[in-house]
Amino acid sequence: MIYKFKSKVAGDVIMLAPHGDQILRIVGKEPSAQGIFEVADMPAAIAAVEQAVAADEATSPQDEATSAGSTATPADRIGLRQRAWPLLEMLKRCHAEGAVIVWGV
Repeated sequence: MIYKFKSKVAGDVIMLAPHGDQILRIVGKEPSAQGIFEVADMPAAIAAVEQAVAADEATSPQDEATSAGSTATPADRIGLRQRAWPLLEMLKRCHAEGAVIVWGV
């Protein structure tokens, strides 16, 4: 499945199912084929994603690589920050403009 998040004030954001599911769980929504982010819920969703990104970055890729026997650098890892950024920016813009975000509609 592919998620296509849509709004009247921002361009569409497309995510593969595993990444969309992860972000929806982070913001407290059950992954589903259809849904909506209401404007009133956006500040909490933004805060939840930002907290999850900070927690993800607190896990050092170097520590993980050392235990696995390789020498990974931060550039070798695509983290939650990169995956969540487009939707996070969409949430911020839509909140500022007072527009909802829908998917699967």
